[in-house]
Amino acid sequence: MSVLYKMPIDLYRDGDHYTLNADLPGIDPNSVDLDVDGQYLTIRAERVAPSAEGRAWLARENRTGSFVRRLTLGDTVDRENISASYDAGVLSVTIPVTEKAKARKIQVVPAGTAEKAPLKKSSVKAVA
Repeated sequence: MSVLYKMPIDLYRDGDHYTLNADLPGIDPNSVDLDVDGQYLTIRAERVAPSAEGRAWLARENRTGSFVRRLTLGDTVDRENISASYDAGVLSVTIPVTEKAKARKIQVVPAGTAEKAPLKKSSVKAVA
């Protein structure tokens, strides 16, 4: 029976992209598998146990086997341009946001001027 372990992650937004860092020490980068399927990003990795031949283990705390993490992607991420790298035991995944989700400036014009442009109802949302 195979045991699946959950990998620890950090996830944050930095400007126009999200960064996900997953701790995967001792993982062969070739065993890391990232899939985007619809609204899900799935990360899988495998840590192989060292050969036990001729060893008398005194302590064995590092987990071996399969690691998996599945995250739901929102509508504001650019699924086509997700990228990943692996360095020093950390998998870094960069998830760009779509144009519509990027921060933007809105010009404020004095009332009664000809420069005032009407806003579409659907583009204004109240935030509590």
